[in-house]
Amino acid sequence: MKKIVLLLVLFSLLGCEKDDICDPTTSTTPRLVIEFYDNNVVPSQTLKPVTKLLVGGFGLQYAYAQYTGVSKIKIPLKIESNETKYNFILNPGDTANENSDLLTFNYDKNKIFVSRACGYKVNFNLTNSNSTILTNDLSNWIKAISITKSTIDNENETHIKIYY
Repeated sequence: MKKIVLLLVLFSLLGCEKDDICDPTTSTTPRLVIEFYDNNVVPSQTLKPVTKLLVGGFGLQYAYAQYTGVSKIKIPLKIESNETKYNFILNPGDTANENSDLLTFNYDKNKIFVSRACGYKVNFNLTNSNSTILTNDLSNWIKAISITKSTIDNENETHIKIYY
């Protein structure tokens, strides 16, 4: 009888697992990092903060994010497709100066297993040499786009430069 109790205790202890909690410092799916540059300065290496910018997923349920006085933003890409469209609205609400450009980002995905607790993360590789710019009017506020790093595997580097 003592052997049975001892075996039950031993099996119950061996069956225990450590808690599966994802460490907050663990790398997760990175966002696309975009910096804004002055198109009027040559060479165009001068950061230019956007005074008022509204960015939202086009045709998606994503909420719009508003930025004021920043020269760098981070936006997520869709993991369920190979394309994400965002509407970039400069000076929203200002009827005289509001300007909207639609950008399309095309990419391949690389799904990576992180751990049981954290699950999977997705890294992206931009596949187009230049994002598509569509506008609601004849004057684009975005003058040019440059992909500086096509592999999106962290948020510590700039992936795209927008000149305006």
